[in-house]
Amino acid sequence: MIILPENRIAELITRADAFEAIEKVFASMAKGSAYNFPVIREAIGHADALYGFKSGFDRANLHLGLKSGGYWPGNEAKGLTNHQSTVFLFDADSGRCSAVVGGNLLTALRTAAAAAISVRYLARPDAKVLGMIGAGHQSVFQLRAVAEQRDFERVVAWNRDPARLDRLEKAATEAGLPFERVSLDELGAAADVIVTITSSFAPILMDAQVKPGTHVACMGTDTKGKQEVEAVLVARASVFTDEVAQAISIGESQHAVAEGRKQEAEIAVLGAVINGDHPGRRSDDEVTLFDGTGVGLQDLAVAAAAVDLALAKGVALEVEF
Repeated sequence: MIILPENRIAELITRADAFEAIEKVFASMAKGSAYNFPVIREAIGHADALYGFKSGFDRANLHLGLKSGGYWPGNEAKGLTNHQSTVFLFDADSGRCSAVVGGNLLTALRTAAAAAISVRYLARPDAKVLGMIGAGHQSVFQLRAVAEQRDFERVVAWNRDPARLDRLEKAATEAGLPFERVSLDELGAAADVIVTITSSFAPILMDAQVKPGTHVACMGTDTKGKQEVEAVLVARASVFTDEVAQAISIGESQHAVAEGRKQEAEIAVLGAVINGDHPGRRSDDEVTLFDGTGVGLQDLAVAAAAVDLALAKGVALEVEF
């Protein structure tokens, strides 16, 4: 069995590696050769934490396993990331545990890769302004990955606590993009691509604030009750997701579907666009929305990629188990 600790992940896997792994697994899911198992996610009644398991099997790539972890809101004060996770991979032929992989950075990279893939396939080719809503730990990963998908000219951003936007400004500057702190109205009026990455349980971005032709990547809603954008916006948009069943139960689409504003049949999987089975964006005025719920197969894909890279570079720690 291979042990790949958290502190070795950064030296092994790049944003490009994560993008390729997630693009492949989305395509496999759309073809029906990969599927996720039901998600377990619970409030444990201690430290305000949410804990759970995401798992699945990709027959095309023989990725079988699970991610165990969750969200501890008090971790930042301890010098830790709020999201903590570990990925367990199993040999699909024997069921033996083949690898234990630190999942914190991998989760950040795969979440950012999913948003970036949605921008590559759904945003207008001439998108120039990137809007960011939220300035937590994950926001920097989102900005870096998405900024590579279009020839953006500037970044506009909003956060409830404006002081926390410093980390986004630094990331934008490193990417060579001018950065501006704006109101939500100003953000919606300017942005061609909007990424929401918050832990909100009430809508932040309203339908009236989003101009025609915008692509919105909603990346923070992964639990029943969470909500980042107004349900009316989801109803207006052409919605794409990683997995429809998860989107309508714990994703951003849950509210529009529950209110009867959006039908399950109207939601497409992003993998169908990747495979060429769905046209994706149909017009310059169309609002597209990616409901990125985060599925277990994404975690398995990036963990397997990290293990392959560790083996290739001779840095994998192998133990008998």
